[in-house]
Amino acid sequence: MENSTFPCRSRCGACCIAPSITSPIPGMPQGKPAGVPCVQLDADLRCKLFGKPERPAFCASLRPSMEMCGNDRGQALAFLAGLESATRP
Repeated sequence: MENSTFPCRSRCGACCIAPSITSPIPGMPQGKPAGVPCVQLDADLRCKLFGKPERPAFCASLRPSMEMCGNDRGQALAFLAGLESATRP
């Protein structure tokens, strides 16, 4: 995830861990539950599918922002977990 006004934080991966993803992901054909790291995260917590057509639309739609990312990885995980909880059916 990159944005010209708010760059993706290095070694974070919160957006690839906290939310559930219901669409298929290569290596996770049923998607992934909230709180489970995506299998496409590399050792540096970067998406191996970034910029590739097989990247789920949900992932491509996320954009880093101060509200979502906070001041550190812990704040990002907490914010995204809160959204996950608030939007759970």
